[in-house]
Amino acid sequence: MGLSSLSPRRRLLAAGVVLALAAAVAVAAALALRAAPSRGRAGEVPVLLVPGLNGTATSLGTLAARLRAGGRRVVVVELPDRGTGDLAADARVLERAVDRTGAASVDLVGYSAGGIVVRAFLADRGGAPRTRRVVLLGTPNHGTDLAGAAAAVDTRLCAGSCAQLVPGSALLARLNRDETPAGPAFTSIWTARDQTVTPPASATLEGAVNVRLQDVCAGAGIGHGGLVRDPLVLGLVARALDGALPRPPAAAECGALRASGRLAAG
Repeated sequence: MGLSSLSPRRRLLAAGVVLALAAAVAVAAALALRAAPSRGRAGEVPVLLVPGLNGTATSLGTLAARLRAGGRRVVVVELPDRGTGDLAADARVLERAVDRTGAASVDLVGYSAGGIVVRAFLADRGGAPRTRRVVLLGTPNHGTDLAGAAAAVDTRLCAGSCAQLVPGSALLARLNRDETPAGPAFTSIWTARDQTVTPPASATLEGAVNVRLQDVCAGAGIGHGGLVRDPLVLGLVARALDGALPRPPAAAECGALRASGRLAAG
């Protein structure tokens, strides 16, 4: 029996029931979407930040705030051993964090030894095809003489990740067979004033856009710790993640980059 056979009053009643059901379905759908975990805007590429030796989420707070102010979805990866253990094992932690984003592609930022974790994820965990852009900040890609000196005095002074950061370590030798594997675009940002990564140029990578801060701002007195909070670095990271850093910037861009980094750096 169709609606045409009903009386006008019953047709109105039936229409009211249909409208009420449609409204209920719409409300239920809205509530379900609200309850579901947010995965960001469609097509958005999240950025994962990996701290360095003894680093925590708090240590990357300024960098995370700058990127979020620019509209990026940011995940800070907490390493269970604070990066003091096996960096190759920490790459599995990064892999799980990437999986949890649900994204087809991610951007990665690694600070100091966290950059080695990023590189191990790319090389050992099949991460290169899943990664769009990689930014490394003061990463001892070819080791640091500081770790080498500690190991030379007493190997007990340089265990875990420290031993892996000795120049020529097995981990670094393996990663450096192909310094920039195909897939992501690489940027390595470093400072000539680095007293932790020694020599500072250890941070450079073949095939990457290598940016020495003093080539951009000649008077930059940024040390190792400043690489995650100085406005110049924050401006460079944001530009690299936007895909707008195909080559090292010229000195004329010093002021603009610093201003960009101050947008959320405070």
